[in-house]
This record gives sequence, C-alpha cells and structure tokens, in this order.
Amino acid sequence: MKKTTPIVPVLFLSAIPLLFLAGCKKKEDKVDLSGSVKIAGSSTVYPVSVAVAEEFNRLHPNVEIPIQSTGTGGGFSNFFVSGKTDINDASRPIKDSEREAAKANGIEALELRVGTDAVTIVVNPQATWLDDITVEQLAMIWRPDNPARNWSDVNPSWPDEEIELYGPTSASGTFDFFTEEIIGEAGASRSDYQGTEQDNTIVQAVSGSKYAMGYFGMAYYLENQGKVKALRVNGVGPSIETAKTGQYTPLSRPLFIYVSSEALKRPEVEEFVRFYISQTSTSMIKEIGYVPLTEAEMKANLKRFEEFVSDLQS
Repeated sequence: MKKTTPIVPVLFLSAIPLLFLAGCKKKEDKVDLSGSVKIAGSSTVYPVSVAVAEEFNRLHPNVEIPIQSTGTGGGFSNFFVSGKTDINDASRPIKDSEREAAKANGIEALELRVGTDAVTIVVNPQATWLDDITVEQLAMIWRPDNPARNWSDVNPSWPDEEIELYGPTSASGTFDFFTEEIIGEAGASRSDYQGTEQDNTIVQAVSGSKYAMGYFGMAYYLENQGKVKALRVNGVGPSIETAKTGQYTPLSRPLFIYVSSEALKRPEVEEFVRFYISQTSTSMIKEIGYVPLTEAEMKANLKRFEEFVSDLQS
C-alpha cells in the first residue's frame, strides 16, 4: 500500500462497501433458506438421507430435516401419497397403486436413484456350520408353505436346533424385494418370524443367539461386522464390488428416493434434492455401505431433475 499512488487507495476504499455487501448477501442466502424437508420410508436408504441431511445443514442450518425409518411401503402409504412428507426413501421401485394414490392427491412422484445395495443374509458368528447358503436353501427357510423349522431340515449335517428368524415387516421394500427374489413372489413369506423396521434390532437379535438368521441392507452389516456374520449366497459374498459388478445375484438392487412434485415448489426442498443428487456419486455413499452412482449417472439424474423443476415452474 505504501508504494501505490494516492488514487489506488481511494478506489480500494470505495470498493469496500460493495465487497462487504456481496459477502453479506452470500452469507444471507444461506441463512434465508429455511423451512423443512420431511422424509420417511426405507430403513435401508435411511442412513444415506441422514448423512446427506447432516452435510446440507452445514450449508443451511435453518432448514429442519426430520427423517423417519418406516419401511418403503409404510412411508408411501402413511405419509408420502397424502403429502405428509416431501421425500420417500425407497429400497424398491414405487408400485403403480402408490403412484396412482399420490396422483389422486395432486402429487407426481419423481424417481431418483441414489445407489446400489446388496441385501445381506446374516447369522451369529458362532454358527460355524454355515458360511455359504443357496437360494434354494433360503427359500426352504423363508417360504410361507411348510418352511424348514430346524437347521437340520435344510441340511442334515446342520444342527437339529430351531431356526430363529428376524427380518423386516411387510411394510418394508427389503421384504418385498427379498421375497420376490428368493420365494418368487413379492410378499410371500412365512409369518412366524420377528419382524421389525429397525435393522439394528435385527443385528442385536442375531448377535445374541447362536441359531438365529436375519436379513437387511449391506450398510448395517458393514457397520456391525464384529457382531454378525454375512453368508455367501450361491458362493458369492455381499460387498461393494460384487454388488457393483452384479456378481452378487439375485440380491443386488437399486436404491431410490421419490420426491413430491408439490414439495418441489418450496425452495428448501428443491435445493435439498439438488444437493442430494450431487452426493450420490461421492465416497459418502460407499462409506455408508452402498455402491455410488457413476459421475455420468449422477449428471443424468441432475439433468432430469432440472427439467422436472423447470416444467413445474412453467
């Protein structure tokens, strides 16, 4: 400053108010974005939405983002289709009946893929007789008609002990997906098992009993590897890599969020969904325990989202 001509400080000082106001405006934008984004649905997608919400709140602390783990179907039927929530986490595609119910209330559901999961079959670490299971054996255990009661019913070399079963309820997208892929019909399952929408409850139950089995999204297994043991299915174990390549079949599946067209008319929802999409190709998804989208897939989703929003505004 000492070596400059007098006119430079004058120009510099005259620019200060403009720079100050510009800085305030940016800060103000973050503070001004308020309101709420209400989310319910899949327990599998729940940790993704929680992580995205935490990051979004670093930028926009005045936006409230309550998230409920209700199961995919429970979220659609009890909240989303009637407009009680803005976003539904989903571990299966929306059903035609759910989409029509939303449309009857003036809501169009925008589908956005957020990653890929590998439904994981877990047993107690003390189940030393079992590391690998076939689809046919799983069907014997979980089928609604004449299911296996004891481990020895599935394989005579396994213990003659009752199988204790834990899994998601019929409100869950994981339940729908698992039953369709393993039994051959969505919703077809034995009913004499302990059902819950809290996957951590399944972890606790299986880790506490030598003869227990359960299933849930891979993220919950990766978070609890010391407590439960994942089984290989038809010789292939669940992992980020096997889910990504499709080797882990038939239990690899896409994960989604569904966004309400009515909710997108509010700026906090629009900005949150835009931010959510941007995170789906990042390491965050992998760290949670799912396969992230490719950069190209994320950009295609973002383009489709912007077109959807533009149509709403026109």
